[in-house]
Amino acid sequence: MHDESLGELLDYLIIGAGPGGLQLGQLLQEAGHSYRILEAGDGPGEFFRTYPRHRQLISINKRHTGTSDPELNLRMDWNSLLSPDPRMLFTRYSAEYFPDADVMVRYLADFAQAYGLTISYRTRVVRIARDATGFVVTDQAGREHRARRLVMATGVSAANVARIPGIETAEPYATVPVDPDGFIDQRVLIIGKGNSAFETADNLVATAAVIHVVGRSAIRLAWKTHYVGHLRAVNNNFLDTYQLKSQNAVLDGDVRSIERDGDGYLVDVSFSRADEVVKRLRYDRVIVCTGFRFDASVFDPDARPQLVIDDRFAELTSAYESVNVPGMYFAGTLMQQRDFKKSTGGFIHGFRYAVRALSRILDERHHDRPWPRRPVESTADALADAVIARVNRSSALWQQFGVLGDVLLIPPHGPAQYLEEVPIDYARDNGDGSDYFTVTLEYGPDHDKVDPFDISVRRVAQNAPEQAIDAAYLHPVIRHWRDGRLRDTHHMAENLENEWDDPRAHRAPLTGFFARARAAASVGTGR
Repeated sequence: MHDESLGELLDYLIIGAGPGGLQLGQLLQEAGHSYRILEAGDGPGEFFRTYPRHRQLISINKRHTGTSDPELNLRMDWNSLLSPDPRMLFTRYSAEYFPDADVMVRYLADFAQAYGLTISYRTRVVRIARDATGFVVTDQAGREHRARRLVMATGVSAANVARIPGIETAEPYATVPVDPDGFIDQRVLIIGKGNSAFETADNLVATAAVIHVVGRSAIRLAWKTHYVGHLRAVNNNFLDTYQLKSQNAVLDGDVRSIERDGDGYLVDVSFSRADEVVKRLRYDRVIVCTGFRFDASVFDPDARPQLVIDDRFAELTSAYESVNVPGMYFAGTLMQQRDFKKSTGGFIHGFRYAVRALSRILDERHHDRPWPRRPVESTADALADAVIARVNRSSALWQQFGVLGDVLLIPPHGPAQYLEEVPIDYARDNGDGSDYFTVTLEYGPDHDKVDPFDISVRRVAQNAPEQAIDAAYLHPVIRHWRDGRLRDTHHMAENLENEWDDPRAHRAPLTGFFARARAAASVGTGR
């Protein structure tokens, strides 16, 4: 920690020293902006000191990829923050594919120390207000911290408690004992159908007599939806015990009420797939695993961000700014409101790039520093070469599929300008009607409805450009925009090894697309 006068008006106050706050702090420091990170805990990554409760992360840590290219390796490294120092890679900290959460705590502490980030620990925010200069943040000791702009990087730090009568008598995921021997021969109900619920159920399979997992929504499997927050294979062993008749079950429906009855519980469950039949079931333990939400309790009324998604997240603009509180930005897992359950904005391997994009947005908006760019000849061949080089290497486009993209600005005269890793919605919202292309990696529109293991389902052939528009798997998509309207779209053919550089299957069709687009633009503008 570097002490600074609390009376100083900073450029930025960041609330929370988790991975999102640390990533932004490092980028702001590198850019020369004044900032301070306020953290309630004793060190960085306080969330990971408790969660996940059974300590195994579900973010992959693949050390052996067959390449020494650091950019390609970040495609398989879901835990590292972006850093100019190759020593600050998470893959140096653990050889486990699914590492222990304690390793993440150590990694984040080392990251903060390596860059000498300005962090005030044991500083719990109790009030956030606005004044004429920006924001005033008061901590538990009554000290006031001031900044022109505020960045919330607290994560989803509050329990998302379902509105069920009697739920306060159940055991929350945050504090339920994790020793399975404490559940020997017991009947256990777990409320929730996410990873925390099934992580808890898997832990009890060998000792509990009966385990029921209940929730109103259908189970969605990550390997089918491509959303890593859906149920992961590493947590779904419980499903075998259900379908193979091992005294466990998944209940589809709502819990109507929870009532203490001596040493146990009586629970009313309304079964959604059985005409809402309500059945009263007895359990020894009831565990609540219904997720987390953003804690908005510290805001003054005029500084309180508008909430969405059952009040679990602040609603954000395409610049990751509150829609109703100017100057209040969001970093880390809270950025997922923009791509909720569609891409990777809620996870380190996604939001590390979104945070870098935010730092560039802040530079553009508040420090008169344009988005980094490089010139590219505006010929069809040169544009195709630039795109092919990026889609075959970029980790940002790979991880933040459909959300971040490269932008090719085409001026009336002179070379094109190539901008990397721009939020696609931000590009559209801030365009001036000029001619430009966006480059993204995307799955097909119905990819989450396709069972990838069903061999009766026809798939498009790899390296087949004539079938590319029907591709369900990840592939590059290039769109041409002019006068604020989408003019044309080009899908590059799928490839098993994600190598989109075949001269005939990829390069020639893309070059043709750029040639036609440039010709159409010339006709449309009279150039």
